[in-house]
Amino acid sequence: MNERFFRRGLLAVALAALLSVAAGSGYAGNLVIWIAVAAVLASTLRFVLLIGELNFAVAAFFGLGAYASGAATTLWQLPFGLSLLASGLVALVVSAAFGYVTLRVKGPYFLLIGFAFTEALRILYTRSEWLGGNSGMVGIFPPAMLGDYFPTFVVAVAGALILLLARIEHSHLGRVFVAIRDNDSVVRSVGIPVHAMKVLCFCIASFVTGIAGALQAFSNNVISPLDFSFMLSTFALAYLKVGGERHTLGPVVGAVLLVLLASVAQRFGGGEQIFYGAAIVFGVLFMPDGVTGWFARRRTARAKAAMPSPAGEMQ
Repeated sequence: MNERFFRRGLLAVALAALLSVAAGSGYAGNLVIWIAVAAVLASTLRFVLLIGELNFAVAAFFGLGAYASGAATTLWQLPFGLSLLASGLVALVVSAAFGYVTLRVKGPYFLLIGFAFTEALRILYTRSEWLGGNSGMVGIFPPAMLGDYFPTFVVAVAGALILLLARIEHSHLGRVFVAIRDNDSVVRSVGIPVHAMKVLCFCIASFVTGIAGALQAFSNNVISPLDFSFMLSTFALAYLKVGGERHTLGPVVGAVLLVLLASVAQRFGGGEQIFYGAAIVFGVLFMPDGVTGWFARRRTARAKAAMPSPAGEMQ
């Protein structure tokens, strides 16, 4: 991926941040925050797919980041910036231990362990009175100076985190991750520690996920254990499948489409889980490469159609 892509990415993030100023701090502002956080969440899920694993523990580390920032703000009165950093570091440290133990298994086994870990943490939150128990934590406010510009701040941070993941993916380290997914035996044969590389990939994604969880906590001002169940991982998977997992923009496109559609669907009553489940089924059956993959195929088809045929050149 060339430098022009990242320059365009930075320009797109700046433009999105400027447009978010018009959203203010009402429902439109909250919608902007939900889209930005959902895009980061789906992007971290995609990042771990570089090593070939579906990380259903993404909701667990999202929750760890939210509770870490909540505790740092309400219990220890740390500054906003330190609270954000602490959320990422807590998620990173826990993910290092979790990944070191669990990434020795693959496929559905790793997925199930992630599911169980997410639910175990959720139960732990409910039984931790110092974290608010079932009632959750309240009073997690961003700095007053951000005011109506907090959605703009979230968009800027989310965009920077997504670009960071894209940068790593297209670096030498990212190519090692992809090689592990394709054939870890070959990678191991050239002396690269496969298990350590897997843990590193998992830790990078978890660090970003923890910061996204903190942004969500500061946005809602209140968090509770039910906010971080395995359904959050299902939502992230829906964003990824609908948007497409082959391109960096896939999770972003999926988050924008599904969050906006879900906000419309809420007017017709409940059934949000059915909505996201149907989105995954629809994406897998009719757009296996997602929206970005569909557009890529259309662009390739038009390019081929525009090329002169060999017979035409001979004439």
